Amino acid sequence: MGFRTEGVNRNILPRGLKDTEKATEEKIRRKTRAGKLNASGLHLGIVVSRFNEFITDRLLRSAYDALMRSGAKEDDVEIIRVPGSFEIPSAARTLAQTKKYHAIICLGCLLRGDTAHYDVIVNEVTRGIGQSAQETGVPHAFGVLTCENLEQAIDRAGLKMGNKGFEAALAAVEMASLTDEVVGRSSLVVGTKAVSSQLSATRKKKTKPPARPKKRKR
Repeated sequence: MGFRTEGVNRNILPRGLKDTEKATEEKIRRKTRAGKLNASGLHLGIVVSRFNEFITDRLLRSAYDALMRSGAKEDDVEIIRVPGSFEIPSAARTLAQTKKYHAIICLGCLLRGDTAHYDVIVNEVTRGIGQSAQETGVPHAFGVLTCENLEQAIDRAGLKMGNKGFEAALAAVEMASLTDEVVGRSSLVVGTKAVSSQLSATRKKKTKPPARPKKRKR
């Protein structure tokens, strides 16, 4: 039975166990891959809702600022406006299917009313954005506010709770970078296997015994 260290003061652990944990943490750190907050060279799309424009404009300005601060170029950022949040998934999928964008940032604001309309729209928007990301393979950042009232929306668009547009933009950059990292390494692995197969075939040809000379007829 192994020795459990959860909730145990590490200063009182045996030295050998502490060394083992340190070595394990180092191995995990070396094997961990993560995206970088560097938008240089990335083509990014922003889909933003006009409904509740007082809020969505704040999200858009902050998201754009985050991309510029991360090294994106103005010409590499495309902004698409749609009537409301319900139309965001469709527009995001259209951009993603062009294969011109490394990531899509979805910005909108939904406020709860007195009817069930809010719940229906929230579910459809969330499902649509997630499904678009999964089926196209292009990262989608979720920056659609779902709030009980206008005060909550204002807080999440630049006041007490930061700006969700800024956070969504950084998430898009990081996921685009991570996708490029994973896909790039995968292609290298495939390339390495192909090269290994070629080398193996070449070695077999070299090690094949030479054919015996034919006997001349007298």
